[in-house]
Amino acid sequence: MLRSSGNAIAEFYTKHRNVFSVLQLIFFLYLFIFSLQLMGDSLKLFGASFSKTLVETTSNPFVGLFIGILATSIIQSSSSTTSIVVGLVAGGALTIDTAIPIVMGANIGTSVTSFMAAFPQINRSNEFKRAFAAATVHDFFNLLSVLVLFPLQLFTNYLDRIATFLGNLFAGVGGLNFLSPVKIITKPVSKMVISVIGEETVWLIFIVALLLLFIALKYMVSSLKVLVIANAKAWFDKYLFKNSLRAFLVGLILTILVQSSSITVSLMVPLASAGLLNIIQIFPYALGANVGTTVTAILAALLTGNISAVIVAFSHLCFNLSGMIIWWPLKVVPITLTQKFSEIATKNKLIPFGFVVFVFFLLPMIIIYLSN
Repeated sequence: MLRSSGNAIAEFYTKHRNVFSVLQLIFFLYLFIFSLQLMGDSLKLFGASFSKTLVETTSNPFVGLFIGILATSIIQSSSSTTSIVVGLVAGGALTIDTAIPIVMGANIGTSVTSFMAAFPQINRSNEFKRAFAAATVHDFFNLLSVLVLFPLQLFTNYLDRIATFLGNLFAGVGGLNFLSPVKIITKPVSKMVISVIGEETVWLIFIVALLLLFIALKYMVSSLKVLVIANAKAWFDKYLFKNSLRAFLVGLILTILVQSSSITVSLMVPLASAGLLNIIQIFPYALGANVGTTVTAILAALLTGNISAVIVAFSHLCFNLSGMIIWWPLKVVPITLTQKFSEIATKNKLIPFGFVVFVFFLLPMIIIYLSN
């Protein structure tokens, strides 16, 4: 009797394996997004005041760039960093010229989340190579954009000029209260977990979030593999990522809804790891995510009613659009760099750890320390 029941269950599972994989994917996708929310909330408990102190300590644009990197790496949200900067500009604590380099650095710092999303695959070389490439392409785009546009901004102040024009157009527009549907379903649970564990044990909260992230990614990849076998790749190719423009719009819209490019770009890491998407498809999606993440700060700036704050928020948008105009036609450069670096990282697993520690934390701290 038990054997026949077991056989029936096994037969039902085999017959409807794709359905179970979809349900499993939905559950662990939620767990993945929730873990990022919890991780961000835990780091904000520790790092928000620290990050705010950081962005108030410099008038040097070069140092401001690295403050943006470090502050965003700590709280894992360029939207949060930019919103803090917008608030400081509105309050008179920062000038526009000082704020713009910090916003540029925030674009680089936000990539740290996608790198963390790739590390669970580190013991499986092929999967890690694809996952790390998906995580790295976003960072290489931002690094290359800063490399070209930061000197241009210093010498011409073009971001301030364009953003001032846009800011004046929106000078009479009031703030809009935009509520992310993703935060509706993750923020209350995150608050509950933090209240149960206790805000004073912020590192324990972070560890719990990290464990949930690893568990979610592990089972997301296994679910996605089943879907790949069931020709889900054709569905992605045919619809969401059929062409570059569609991939860009998916990244743009999803990031506006989620209000975090860190999350939306990180979502592509397990998809790439499972073989659903390749780096050429992910690149325009990451560009869309970069543009979409500027919406949060723009809305926050409009809410303040301060023209300087609005200009800083629009400078973030102009910076991302400028980078896109340069590197989308020249996508072979960031994509090739990404592919080469992911090959090197796969051969020596210490390199990706060293890269993250050095670029996102050690180098910014050295620059900031030397400046003081």
